[in-house]
Amino acid sequence: MTVAGIISAIIVGLIIGALGRLVVPGRQGLPIWLTIVVGIIAALVGTAIAQAVGVAVTDGIDWIELVFQVGLAAVGVALVAGLRGRSSVA
Repeated sequence: MTVAGIISAIIVGLIIGALGRLVVPGRQGLPIWLTIVVGIIAALVGTAIAQAVGVAVTDGIDWIELVFQVGLAAVGVALVAGLRGRSSVA
């Protein structure tokens, strides 16, 4: 992986993670680095799912792939926020 690939993965992760946070209601209280990590993982898994379903490559913007990615990021943000909330209470 090149430096450009790492930088683009961070940027995509930030955008996907931020969109995932917007979908989840309420305040999550996650640090930005954790949002980026969740976003990067959601982007990679969402792309894999879109490829498995056969909708990863389309003309124009890959809206279905983006929906997969943002949906996974929202689930990831909710799970991580829930786990962090429980661990800080204990």
